[in-house]
Amino acid sequence: MDKKTHRKTGLHLIMKQKNVLKNIIMLYGMSIAKIVFPLLTLPYLTRVLSVESYGVVSYVKAVMQYMQLGVDFGFMLSGTRDIVKEKNDHEKLEKEVGDVLLARILLAAAAFVVLLGMIAVIPLLRANIGYTLLAFVTVFLSVFLFDYFFRGIEKMQVITLRFVAMRGIATALTFVFVHSDKDILFVPLLDTIGSLVAVILVLIELKKEKISIRFSGIKAAWKKLKDSFVYFASNMATTAFGALNTLLIGAFLPATEVAYWSVCMQLIGAVQTMYTPITEGVYPEMIKTKSWKFIKRLLMIFMPIVLAGSVFSVAVAPYVLLIVGGEQYVAATSLFRALVPVLIFSFPGIVLGWPTLGALDKAAQVTKTTILAAVVQVVSLLLLIATGHFTVMWIAIFRCVTEFVLMTCRGWYCWKYRKEFC
Repeated sequence: MDKKTHRKTGLHLIMKQKNVLKNIIMLYGMSIAKIVFPLLTLPYLTRVLSVESYGVVSYVKAVMQYMQLGVDFGFMLSGTRDIVKEKNDHEKLEKEVGDVLLARILLAAAAFVVLLGMIAVIPLLRANIGYTLLAFVTVFLSVFLFDYFFRGIEKMQVITLRFVAMRGIATALTFVFVHSDKDILFVPLLDTIGSLVAVILVLIELKKEKISIRFSGIKAAWKKLKDSFVYFASNMATTAFGALNTLLIGAFLPATEVAYWSVCMQLIGAVQTMYTPITEGVYPEMIKTKSWKFIKRLLMIFMPIVLAGSVFSVAVAPYVLLIVGGEQYVAATSLFRALVPVLIFSFPGIVLGWPTLGALDKAAQVTKTTILAAVVQVVSLLLLIATGHFTVMWIAIFRCVTEFVLMTCRGWYCWKYRKEFC
């Protein structure tokens, strides 16, 4: 290789490394934004809205999580994969974007029909039909955000900037327009405005990339749906840990219970989000080393911190709920304390999943443990309903059991494949 070619290759590698670093920084920025924006509005909404009204907001949000899951249908993974494969062929790239778009429009139509059915049978949604339908508009607009495309061409800054713009606008306007229960319809309306701005920004970026959307037809869109189903199934199993609980609580219990549960789970979720940088940092190292000693050392370092933090959370629970939600949410102290074991079990469960088993190319086993835990969760909820013990405290207990099952199953697989570790 001559010096000129060597310099060119070296420059290419440096640019590639810088691009990867930029993408990582942008995705971390979005992760932080996903924590910050909800935590900004949570204390405000819990104070200006009654517990019942905040329960409606939380319940409809949980319903929309399922609607969004159906509309996304795993395309964030399968769509990104297909874009990466075809990004050097502009015409095929445009068809990939068009086929996924058509598939997602069909999914949005199906989701809307399902939502109408839910409104017909769930009193909480029926009593707040205007709010529910407005909230769905944001789900429909997400079809035109094309996140999978920008992930595929490795321009994560577009995704991050549109997310910050979308959530930033909605958050800022919430403080301006939402002051009491009579302003509750502004919550989904402001989300819609933020989403419209995001769609405009994304369409401008698509134009810069000289992408003209081409449709191959219904047959091609249907094939995309079949190819993406496996990703959808995995995502659906994971969602059973969160939104399903809220969904059923709203269907069988008063709106106040939905509010208490949602506030507690938002706090638990905020802590779990702090686990992500650790596990994402471990994964590349484990792919290279496949070292079980490394995992043991990691758990020995962080588990005492997790345990100490959990004990601290139990001790300060009423004060945290007072600060975040106000006096009316201090009544949820016992519920929050019952959910703290989730924090203890979920950390090793996450570490033993993709960073450990995934590094051994045991993706199927990781997915199996997720599905098994989801089945345990669903069966537990059905048993509680059937036996008349469907209360938020019992749901919290079984939520902890589910997380324990996930941790134990992944631990068993690690023991089973222990000889494959270095």
